[in-house]
Amino acid sequence: MAYNTLGELVSGWVSPQWPGPMDITGRFVHLPPLSAQEHAADLYQAFRGYDKIWDYMASGPFISSAQFFKWVSDTTANDDCVYFALRDLSTGQLGGVASYLRIAPNQGSIEVGNIALAPHFQKTTAATEAMYLMMKWAFEAGYRRYEWKCNALNIPSRRAAQRLGLSYEGVFRQALVVKGRNRDTTWFAAIDKDWPVLKEAFEAWLAPQNFTSEGNQKERLGDLTALVRVASDPAL
Repeated sequence: MAYNTLGELVSGWVSPQWPGPMDITGRFVHLPPLSAQEHAADLYQAFRGYDKIWDYMASGPFISSAQFFKWVSDTTANDDCVYFALRDLSTGQLGGVASYLRIAPNQGSIEVGNIALAPHFQKTTAATEAMYLMMKWAFEAGYRRYEWKCNALNIPSRRAAQRLGLSYEGVFRQALVVKGRNRDTTWFAAIDKDWPVLKEAFEAWLAPQNFTSEGNQKERLGDLTALVRVASDPAL
């Protein structure tokens, strides 16, 4: 049997566009470009009193609305990332932020991260759809690789990545120093070859017939995406 020792040829692929600014809307969630003027005050109130949200983030917690406003202003002025506010369409309430980062169109790679969700938004259909819509945009724009990285101690984030169908790729030891503490970083990713089946899984989970009249799911998303993952997180 002959083996390709140089890697698979990437033929016919064209570098995708840089994301944003853009406005993404689904059935359950709206993702407008994050704006200090439009969103900071409401988001601060959503996050207020829940400092643990920021435990594994590079920034926060924030002691005042003015401090949070400045963070949003500074963050959105950084062209390296594209930030969104997350609004639950069923309630009209803002529930969090998320971004594209480490954007490398020439390599076809993009990361989702800087995700902060208020308690009322966590574990909602809107939150899941937000992650689906961000992944959908990336693959349909032509990105080949969609990454998720988190502090190795952040078990909820590791669970979320696996539930969304991203494959475990290992731990980078002593990858960063964040807020004066060591951070080992766990890597997850999905690639374009995974996307058709992942999209089918998300759409099946989000379909109205997958929910009872009380709003409870019938099929778990993690079960639907399980066959797509080429490797599962051994810590879970």
